[in-house]
This record gives sequence, structure tokens and C-alpha cells, in this order.
Amino acid sequence: MTMTGYFTHRDCWKHEMGAGHPECPERLDAIEDRLLITGVGDALDRREAPIAPLSDIELAHGRMHVASLRGLSDGLKEEIEAGGPAHAQVDPDTSINVYTWDAALRAAGAALAATDAVIAGELENAFCAVRPPGHHACRDKAMGFCFFNNVAIAAKYALERHGLKRVAIVDFDVHHGNGTEDIVAGDQRILMVSFYQHPFYPLDYVHSSASNLVNLPVPAYTKGMDVRELIESAWIPRLEAFEPEMIFISAGFDAHREDDMGQMGLVENDYAWITLRIKDVARRHAKGRIVSCLEGGYSLSALARSVEAHIRVLADV
Repeated sequence: MTMTGYFTHRDCWKHEMGAGHPECPERLDAIEDRLLITGVGDALDRREAPIAPLSDIELAHGRMHVASLRGLSDGLKEEIEAGGPAHAQVDPDTSINVYTWDAALRAAGAALAATDAVIAGELENAFCAVRPPGHHACRDKAMGFCFFNNVAIAAKYALERHGLKRVAIVDFDVHHGNGTEDIVAGDQRILMVSFYQHPFYPLDYVHSSASNLVNLPVPAYTKGMDVRELIESAWIPRLEAFEPEMIFISAGFDAHREDDMGQMGLVENDYAWITLRIKDVARRHAKGRIVSCLEGGYSLSALARSVEAHIRVLADV
């Protein structure tokens, strides 16, 4: 059996953006409950996410972005003490509460700790059950429910701190990982492959034409078999040719047919198949090394079932 790590922290539950917001703490509850009920959680090496050092976050983000988010958090605490609002807006659908700063540091810290453990050989792969998510966070901008780009930070960390030469990022969220693209475009040490619904959020993003990106925009109502064909024809040859030494996954599950945040038609078996194809590449070129981080997925039942399918493949259970 593969030793798969499961990184999370209770701080990731404390960040919330107001009643009724889809990116809610209950998402992690749904995943935890599913892993408990199915027994899949018993196969995992559970580990607590540490706080990410700011110096590592700044591998992917500008110092001013980090400082401004910290300042916004500190200012919110002062406002609340003076009887002010419980949240501060970052964009129309993204806000912070007094716990967001720590949650964001834990989410990035999970990805970094998972990277350390996988490269050290303690784990073959890992899943980070964290929030806030990260793939819309640009080098100098928080947006789309995201503050720090967990996967991009971990990818840069593997290169800069561990001396790897080539890493791949796989993004299967229904939304384009514009933040990840912003950070990694043109860095030939990183190959980013993704599919996403188009046209869709973020509508105003100008896509890069950098040669290290394999972006596959697909129309609404695209089903799993069509996505599989695209992956087989476009992702896999590029990944095989690139020979990554480690693979990072932005694991968003909002392309599921039950998820109202998107209009795509994937089901659990599709996520299992995608994970298996990534795992095949990782075994051939990267000693099996994979770190997967939760991104989207807002239908709680579909999210929990899809994460279970994803982790079953990672852990061989």
C-alpha cells in the first residue's frame, strides 16, 4: 500500500467569509466525514499543517502583497475591537475574517510540509485538506476566494529549497488557475497543465502564451469522457516529454456534474481516472512524488465523494 499523507489544521475551519458563502468550513467537514464513514481515512498518515514561513510564501508572491494582507488582517482586528464589521472585503466575493491570515499560512504550510515529507521519502504522496484555496491568487493579488497560491508556493519551494530541476502542476478545477499561471508562466522549470470551463470566471484574465503552459479551455456541459480524451492527447505527451521530478495538483472538484458553481459533467470515476493517469506519470519520472491541494468543490456531497475517489487512487485503497 502507498503511504499517503493527509495534511490539515483546525485553523483552516476558522476562516469564513459570511453566511451562505460557498467556500465554507463545512467543505472540510464533508470530506472528513466521508473519509471516516468509508474507512479511507484509516489508510492515511494524518499530519498537522504548520505555519508557512513568509520567506517561503515570497517565493511565489511579492513582499507587498504579503504585507498588505497582513495589514488588512491586523486592521480588521482593531476595527472589530472598536465595534466594526466582522469581515473586510478583498474583492466582491472574497473577504477575510480575523482567522483568515492564520488559515492561509496553514494552507500554504500544509503544501510545504507535504513537499518536505514526500521528497524525504517519508510519504509517497500527500493530500492537503486545506482552505482557503489558492489557484486564483496571483503574485501580487488576492482574488476568487484565494489569498496565497498554495500549489505555486510549493512548486517554487521544491525547486528553490530542495534543488529539483523540473516540477509539473496539474489543475483540474472548473475555473482557470489564473493565479498559478501568473506566477509560473515562462518559468521553464515548471510545466502547468490544466482544463477549465470557458468562457467562465475569471472573465477578464488575459491568458499567457508561454510555452510551459498547456491550457485546455472547454465549453460548458463538457462530460468526463471528452475531458479524458483531451488529457490523453494534450496533457500526457507533454508531461511524459517533460519528465517532472515531482507533480503538484490543484485539486478542484467543482467540474462535477452536481456542482452548481460550474456547468461541466464530471463524476467521481473521472477524478479517479485523472488521478491514476497523473500517478502513472509520477511513477515513471518522479519516484511517485505527488502533492495534491484542495481547491474548489462546493456541492458538499459531490465534493466529499470526489475527494474520496481521488485519495483512494493516491493511497491504493
